[in-house]
Amino acid sequence: MANLADRPNSARGHRRREELIDAGLALLVEGGWPAVTARAVAARSGANTGLIHYHFGGLPALHTAIARRAGDTVVMPVVEALLAAPDASAALDAVRAALPRVTGDEKVLRLLVELMAGMTRHQELGTALREGLREARGQIADWLGRLNPQWSAGRRAGTATLIAALLDGLLLHHLLDAELSVEPALTALGELIGERP
Repeated sequence: MANLADRPNSARGHRRREELIDAGLALLVEGGWPAVTARAVAARSGANTGLIHYHFGGLPALHTAIARRAGDTVVMPVVEALLAAPDASAALDAVRAALPRVTGDEKVLRLLVELMAGMTRHQELGTALREGLREARGQIADWLGRLNPQWSAGRRAGTATLIAALLDGLLLHHLLDAELSVEPALTALGELIGERP
């Protein structure tokens, strides 16, 4: 198999690759992983199945790219809201606003369910999600370093892991129980990251 990383990447090729991922993501929302076949993705994107092999080397790598996009769709809106905040207080306000927006989206709920199901059945999907979460934790650790420059690298990394786990947990709990108050958890998060009263 050719090394896909060495393949020239034109703007048109990049666009076609994104279209295939978008088509796969839409199929994942509609019918779960069983619906994300090479033929279905090709038909949805207006391409032929050969392009899946050309751009991804086959369906498993396309599934991995779709899982990564799905993970970004579920988690990144909340993480990005946090990272855009200039201080701890603004971060809590951003998370407070982002949670109901994300959990109120039916697409997010379906993607979350399919991501969990997919990663238990296919190791490569779990690997893609793990890499995405590592990146998010790294970004949170960098943000914490700007917020608290006196913290050690270990403290930033540990706190980033706790924040990522808290955000994931809040998403899940809020999806399951929309009446759950997130205020106690956000208060604890504020104390952890150094919010000043």
